[in-house]
Amino acid sequence: MKEKAKIVAIVGPTAIGKTSISIELAKILNGEIVSADSMQVYRYMDIGTAKPTLEERQGIPHHLIDIVDPDQDFNVAIYQQIAKNAIDNIHEKEKLPILVGGSGLYVNSIVYPLDFTDAKEDHKLRKKLYEVVDKKGNIYLHQKLMEIDPVTGKKVHPNDVKRMVRAMEIYHLTGKPMSEYRQNFENSKIPYEIAMIGLTMDRKKLYERINQRVDDMIYKGLVSEVQELLDMGYGKELISMQGLGYKEIIKYLEGIYTLDEAIDIIKRDTRRFAKRQLTWFRKDKRIYWVDIEKFDNKEAITDHLVRHIIKKLSLNKLDFAL
Repeated sequence: MKEKAKIVAIVGPTAIGKTSISIELAKILNGEIVSADSMQVYRYMDIGTAKPTLEERQGIPHHLIDIVDPDQDFNVAIYQQIAKNAIDNIHEKEKLPILVGGSGLYVNSIVYPLDFTDAKEDHKLRKKLYEVVDKKGNIYLHQKLMEIDPVTGKKVHPNDVKRMVRAMEIYHLTGKPMSEYRQNFENSKIPYEIAMIGLTMDRKKLYERINQRVDDMIYKGLVSEVQELLDMGYGKELISMQGLGYKEIIKYLEGIYTLDEAIDIIKRDTRRFAKRQLTWFRKDKRIYWVDIEKFDNKEAITDHLVRHIIKKLSLNKLDFAL
């Protein structure tokens, strides 16, 4: 029997430090990073997505970043195909793929045998659904989702418009609810031998980090980034422009919010997003959770994770400097 290809997955809430730690792991484990972030795929959207700069990447190859324009079609099915190709190419170079991100469905499309091949896109329906949200609100759309797919409806927060729209779209295109794609994961054949690691910390301190990150984004020029995207012709109705941080700044630029109001809403909704991320990932019992506050520094965290990964994946210790 052919040995399964090995892969590491680093998951957890936004602002926890996944990017920084994954880069250190890649340096030690001869790895390359495959992003599992639904927003970092878009070009020109750097600040609001917390995309690592070339300097921050420290020479470590990053895949699935800057691969489509903000108005190009992109969804989890497209992501899955490109990400699997990237993982195969990394294995061919005898390197270790390190999947990194907080987009739960994107992560699951790799670590579970999900099949999205028959779920394409319907731009007219998508536009109509966003118009419904504008006119009747998030709760109304959530109620409609509950009618066709109560399993997904119970898992998706009413504020997560992007995922609600995608769930409605999948049902419309396939006649099957999104929840059907996610059934019987544990009983299915997993394509890789996986070391899944979840990063966590005290909730209050995490929220402080989130607030600081938003302030940093504003300081770095998030408002200018959003204005430039609009000037380039990328309209507010695009899925990319509905991303957290972007839609709020658009409303500021339209005069609907003051800048302080926009910032407060971004912070609040990012905290809520982080809570949903933790809830999502906590359901996967394969994840080895690490409280980063229990370590003195990043080097200690990295050392601990390297030892766990080597043991979990039965890697040759002699290949790594411990």
